[in-house]
Amino acid sequence: MALGAAATPASAQIGSERYSSFIMDARTGQALGGASMDEPRYPASLTKMMTLYMLFEAMRENRITMNSRIYISEEANSRQPSKLGVPPGMTIPVEVAIYALTMKSANDVAVAIGEALGGNETTFAQMMTQKARQLGMTNTTFRNASGLPDWDQTTTARDMATLGRRLFIDFPERWHYFGNASVRVGNYAFRSHNRMIGEYEGVDGVKTGYINASGFNNVVSAQRGGQRVFVSVFGGNSWIERDRHAAMLLDDGFARLGVQPTAPRMPEAAVMARAPSVLGRAQASTLASVPIARVSNIRQVSMRVARPVAEPAAPRGRRAIALRAGTRDSAAATRRVMEQGDGGRVLRVSTAVRRPAAVAAAPARPAAKETRRARR
Repeated sequence: MALGAAATPASAQIGSERYSSFIMDARTGQALGGASMDEPRYPASLTKMMTLYMLFEAMRENRITMNSRIYISEEANSRQPSKLGVPPGMTIPVEVAIYALTMKSANDVAVAIGEALGGNETTFAQMMTQKARQLGMTNTTFRNASGLPDWDQTTTARDMATLGRRLFIDFPERWHYFGNASVRVGNYAFRSHNRMIGEYEGVDGVKTGYINASGFNNVVSAQRGGQRVFVSVFGGNSWIERDRHAAMLLDDGFARLGVQPTAPRMPEAAVMARAPSVLGRAQASTLASVPIARVSNIRQVSMRVARPVAEPAAPRGRRAIALRAGTRDSAAATRRVMEQGDGGRVLRVSTAVRRPAAVAAAPARPAAKETRRARR
């Protein structure tokens, strides 16, 4: 298909100023489309792509090998989920650490890698920012290795797509770590948060991310018909909405490169059937941004809102008490998702624990002798 006969642009309405996207030709690095691609956004766990880039570079320089082990410090262990949960003082193999980032998005392991390479996470974040500049990511600043909330840690849709492309180009021998739906390494079993693997033809990476301040983000790479496209999406209201929109952008990118789709996009029914009961809507703050000059040949796209899953009936009785006490199902009752491990099924919520009111004790029965006296 000729470039001028590209498919109809992905049309939808995300309803958030935090939305941004970018479509990139992997071969040339040129833009194929997007919206607000140079405006600041919070990267969330997309940060771990740079943590992995730094690790792969250290392995190439033999500063770390596949036989090395990553030490889990008290500081690393203190990070919030998503996490591997290895006790402090223990070590894990490098390959386990890689999969823990690419598939589980483990914050504790990201910090441990940063400490192994930089001595401490703060120094490592400075190293990450320097590397970002070398890769042409001029609008990205890192403050930590994991992507956990930090107001000063910002990036753009263009920069994250650039990072995904550089991982593919610079470390082809490591690219397979991003493309597994599930894998077992030693005693560890991992399942990827990237549900587009296996759902959209040709997807073989890269990473997902979510915190309240960012919404649902991802960087996705797919290969089809001899062409490869990278897409980044920021600010989705759910992982379903994010993935469906990324699929539409991939379709658009391939069409612009003359590649016809050979299989239907991810069917809505199949995606919705796999959705958790909570979509984890991210109503987060928007970064103040400076107006930028629009590139005339970049097509603007918008995003369609996915149909939400019907809310379950309000629980009663003992189950309602259990929900208030903070069990895993409490997310379905509160819908206030604070951190969701990039769209995984286990949710952490911020909500006050409501304890059931104390039941007034029944009056004690009078003693038998006192009862007889009263009757007299």
